[in-house]
Order: sequence, then C-alpha cells, then structure tokens
Amino acid sequence: MKVGLGLYRHMLTREYYDFARQAGCTHIVVHYVDYFNQAGSNPRNNQPTGAKYEPWGVAGDPPKLWTAAELKQLRQQIEAAGLTLAALENLDPGHWHDILLDGPRRPQHIENVKTIIRRMGEAGIPVLGYYFSLAGVCGRVTTPSGRGGALTLGMDGPADEVPVPNGMVWNMVYDKSAPPGALPAVPREELWRRLQRFLEDVVPVAEQSGVRLAAHPDDPPMPTMRGQARLIFQPHMYQRLLDLVPSRCNALELCVGTIAEMTEGDVHEAVDRYCKQGKIAYLHLRNVAGKVPHYRETFIDDGDVDMVRILSTLERNHFDGVIIPDHSPQMSCAAPWHAGMAHTLGFILAVKAMLAASKTTPRPTD
Repeated sequence: MKVGLGLYRHMLTREYYDFARQAGCTHIVVHYVDYFNQAGSNPRNNQPTGAKYEPWGVAGDPPKLWTAAELKQLRQQIEAAGLTLAALENLDPGHWHDILLDGPRRPQHIENVKTIIRRMGEAGIPVLGYYFSLAGVCGRVTTPSGRGGALTLGMDGPADEVPVPNGMVWNMVYDKSAPPGALPAVPREELWRRLQRFLEDVVPVAEQSGVRLAAHPDDPPMPTMRGQARLIFQPHMYQRLLDLVPSRCNALELCVGTIAEMTEGDVHEAVDRYCKQGKIAYLHLRNVAGKVPHYRETFIDDGDVDMVRILSTLERNHFDGVIIPDHSPQMSCAAPWHAGMAHTLGFILAVKAMLAASKTTPRPTD
C-alpha cells in the first residue's frame, strides 16, 4: 500500500508538494473542484467545513471543462516534485448537477463527465473519485472537542430541519439566481435509479479510458440529510452499488471514518470484505468517536477504530492502492492543517514499517 496526501485546488503548489514529500508521501490525490469559492464559512487552512446548513461555496464555470492539457501539466508538476498523481477527487457540480437532479441538461452533463474521463485517461490519471448525493456533505459542526482542545468536526444531531434550497446540490451553489423555494424530496429508489443510469452511461467510457470510478459513501451516513434520501449509509449498501454495473472500473473510494460512523456493521469487517474483492481504488483514513447523529472526528490514534487492525487487513489482502488522511483535527500551532496531516502520516508510516518488519523478523524459538 502507498501513502499519499489529498490537496485542495489552492494547495497545488510546489510548497505543498514538498511538504508531502517531507512527510513521507509518494502520491497525491487532487481536489480539482474549488470548494472554497465565495465560501465565507470555509477556512482555507483546513478542509471544507461549511456550517451545519451553509454551503461550501459556488460551483465553478459550467462551460469550462478540465482540459487534457491542464491535467497533463498538473501531473507533470506533481511528478517534477517526486510524487505521483493518483486520482482526481470529485466532479464540480457545475458540470454534472442535472445528473444528480435528473434535470433537462442531463444529456449534456453526461457528455461532460464522459469528456472529463476521456481527458483523464489521456493525461494518465487513473482514478476519479465521486460522491453521488443531493445534499452532499452537510450537517456538521466544528467544536474544540479533539484531544487537548483541538478543533475538529462532528455532528450534534440530525440535519433535516432546513431543506436544500433551489440552485444548490452536493452542498454547493450552482445557480445563484435560482427562484426561492426548496428542492423536492427525492425517494431513495429514484436516487438509486439515477445512480444506475449514471454508471451505465459512464462506466464503458471509463473502461475504454483506463480510469476507475471510485464512489464515496454518504457523509455523514444518515438515512436522510436536509430531507433528501441517501444511498450508502450502512456498510453493506456499497455492495449494491458494485453490483449495479459489475466492472473493475466501478470501484470504491472507501472512507474508514465515514463507515465507522455508520450505525450498523463493523468498519474492520467492511474493509476486509471490499479489499478481498479488489474493489477499493483508494482509501480515506481518519478516526472517529461515536456514531451518527452524534460523533466527532479524532486524531488517528484516539478514536473507536483500531487503525493498526485496518492497516494490517489491507496488508494481508495485498492492497496496492493509495491511503490518504482525509481529515485531521486542527493542532494548536502556526500551521494547524500541516501539523494535523503530519501527525496522521507519521502514524501510518510507523504502522507500515512495523508490518514490514514483522514479515522479516524471525520468530523467537523456545
């Protein structure tokens, strides 16, 4: 298994690449969507947090798809820093919102996604992470509840009081001039139908392009958020997604923290199950304490998940993909994001070294 770092669009600089190398990473996962665009509640020195019902920001320029040339340049810049570009994570809602909403521009948006996948293949980027959700990542709060008072994210109860307003999907605004009102509630089976149509349309293009699609589970993993149904809020629901369109290119962006927050199943068993199937394209690693709708994110060594067991399971199943720390509590210093990431990466690398040593160290004899 390989160790990487996820970088947001404004972090795609040599300074951040050097930090990744210094922290022991070999790979980078890029968030090419600008979650922080016109987002007053998103601090740029952290992950996109928003507020319980505030969007992350405004979606990008809908007519401007990511070009093969800029993706090639991005890959070359990362490689020049001694790293490998492992994946792009998430699609801009401006490019695909009517796939999620089943709106009139769906055919055009399907072509958008197909074009992006083809350009990723041309640029040599092997994985596209995505999250099929109407409400997106919302309902979270920031509190000083981490070890030593570190700022961290969590959930303080259900988040269904305020519906998704018109002009917003996936927790980002795609139409600032949308009329007042709220998005009607979409039944869960209808949302599954939309996901199946999406996969049937784009998986063949992904196969032709050599790009794996990697699905993130619902975060937070509630049955509904803001009145909208969710698809993958228990571990076994991932299997339904995989079975919709069987293909190596229909895979998972498995998030350990999100699965640990789920009210059913066991995160350690889920990692083992999907790793044995070879379905994990790459993996998010974070620890949490509690279950939805009341949980908090913790430092990697301070939550409910046995991280040594998770990494041992991946090693035992010969997982050869990339692990990234998706979140970390903010540490009390001049560089809170950097410090939190370095702490998490150091833990992962130490466990990796321990697992490697256990293979070569002879057992003591009686």
